[in-house]
Amino acid sequence: MKYAFIRENAGRARVGCLCRALEVSRGGYYDWLGRGPSKRVLEDLRLVGEIRRVHEASRRAYGAVKTWIVLNEQGTRCGKHRVARLRRTHDIQAQRTRRFRVTVEHHYTLPPAPNVLAQQFSVPAPDRVWVGDMTFIRTRAGFLYLAVLLDLYARRVVGWSMNDRPDLALMLGALNMALARRRISPGLIHHTDQAATYSAQLYRQRMQAHGLRPSMSARGNAYDNAVAESFFSNLKNELVHHCDFHTREAARTAIFDYIEVFYNRSRLHQTLGYRTPAAVEKQWGYA
Repeated sequence: MKYAFIRENAGRARVGCLCRALEVSRGGYYDWLGRGPSKRVLEDLRLVGEIRRVHEASRRAYGAVKTWIVLNEQGTRCGKHRVARLRRTHDIQAQRTRRFRVTVEHHYTLPPAPNVLAQQFSVPAPDRVWVGDMTFIRTRAGFLYLAVLLDLYARRVVGWSMNDRPDLALMLGALNMALARRRISPGLIHHTDQAATYSAQLYRQRMQAHGLRPSMSARGNAYDNAVAESFFSNLKNELVHHCDFHTREAARTAIFDYIEVFYNRSRLHQTLGYRTPAAVEKQWGYA
């Protein structure tokens, strides 16, 4: 590091003065100039290339810890602190543009179901608890609305639906997808906020026909549905806030790819021990 400092400042001061100030020999400095980059420097340059590859593959969503885990899983042995240092040095940062904000609906709703979940977000097996919510995505053609249902065990999106309107058909689309995809049994808890569409008679009838047990967050407390809120926060921080969607169809395509290709199958989740939802379900034996 001292020799590099001398080289960078040789035009501003005499080399001899710089060597004396830094307590190194002039001969050692000139010997260093004649050598190529050290083995450590070359290894760092190679590792930076691998870090950038993982960074892009993760859609620029991973921080140092997740990057380090992926590198080691893929056979690149390295230290966590080394990865963090190289990311800082080369300005490789996860995409984060807006802080997560909790949104609460205030419009009239039908009498809600009791809060059966009660913020118990850890469950022992798949398809014991689903959590659902709805959000909107801005496009130049207008809003696109997205409804999802996530399974709490592996945080997997088991049902989703997109529409131009935040209506009952949107919510039913996500529910019908989840029912068609999963192996459910009576008593599965279906937890959402108190949006009127989740209390609609047709929606409740569909749930009842499959033995789903309704549960709803306390009014004004979106933290009761924190897992669904967190998913939307990740979606917007890792995708939506960095895109300018000219059409709803462009947004649909990007969101489909985020959910089915990246989030469910490739994205590491800290709450899952830095595993993917697909890997967690596979380990449990859910095929």
